[in-house]
Amino acid sequence: MTATTEKHEIVIEESISRLIARAENARDLRVDEVRPRVERALGKYIFKDNENAGAAEIRAFVDELRADDLCLVLACERGDEAAWNDLVATQDKTVKAAAWKISPRAEDADDLASSIWAELYGLKHDKDGKLKSKLSYYSGRGSLGGWLRAIVAQLAIDQFRKTSKFVQVEEAREFENLANESSEKTENLAVVAHHDNPEDIFGEKQMARDVSKALSAAISELGDEDRLLLKLYYFDDLKLKEIGQMMGFHEATASRKVVRIQSEIRKAVERILQSNHHWSEEEVKRYLSETASKLGISLEKLVAVLIIFALVQEVWR
Repeated sequence: MTATTEKHEIVIEESISRLIARAENARDLRVDEVRPRVERALGKYIFKDNENAGAAEIRAFVDELRADDLCLVLACERGDEAAWNDLVATQDKTVKAAAWKISPRAEDADDLASSIWAELYGLKHDKDGKLKSKLSYYSGRGSLGGWLRAIVAQLAIDQFRKTSKFVQVEEAREFENLANESSEKTENLAVVAHHDNPEDIFGEKQMARDVSKALSAAISELGDEDRLLLKLYYFDDLKLKEIGQMMGFHEATASRKVVRIQSEIRKAVERILQSNHHWSEEEVKRYLSETASKLGISLEKLVAVLIIFALVQEVWR
């Protein structure tokens, strides 16, 4: 809370209470859960140009926010499964229509739509370990559908820029795009090959063996469905839409599951290195971070590359 929003705390709280009350489905959200998003929007659209904005302007601004759309988004960020299902059910056609309008080929449109759902779920983690989702940028100003169409266009432009400069593709591609196409997977494995073998990448041979064993153990801890999904996605070259059709859920759900599994494997590898191989927490974080830095990729992407390598090396059982 800034000094400006603190000065108007009572008015803001009353306005948020009205926002929640007028939503047809408020998703059991409390005022304190909605306040950070509303205060950020006020700071950007009201107080930035007028620090002396009064109560009337604050009330008018909050009263114009899309209550149901904002509550839906905030509930999704909170991890509400029902909210995610509602988001997919109500916005999937919008996302796909926007992707089809931009991409002339059906395959490209489907890939773009799948990437959008991954971006909405979250591809990276913040310093507190929480997923960073593009949903965090939605303020409630304007319809959620219109905002999603803009996100689709933005992602399409970003992807075009990346693919137009081959050298930058592997450096900038997000986790969701890491294994969308078999050619991309081959390129990522080539990144490893370019730096000699995995033992050279990880430094000392013993440390490389430790990481390999930890990765194998982490994969073996997964449930049968997660193991199958991971195999289909990374090794059998299936797209999220195809995996969803095969396993009986939406491609957006498949995307969320892949991101969750990737995160769980990373955490399991870190835990196993400490418990089974007696690495310190500092050694784990420093070693993996240095490895990712040498490859020019993020930790999330490093785990994805390791998973692909593990599958190729028949770690899969």
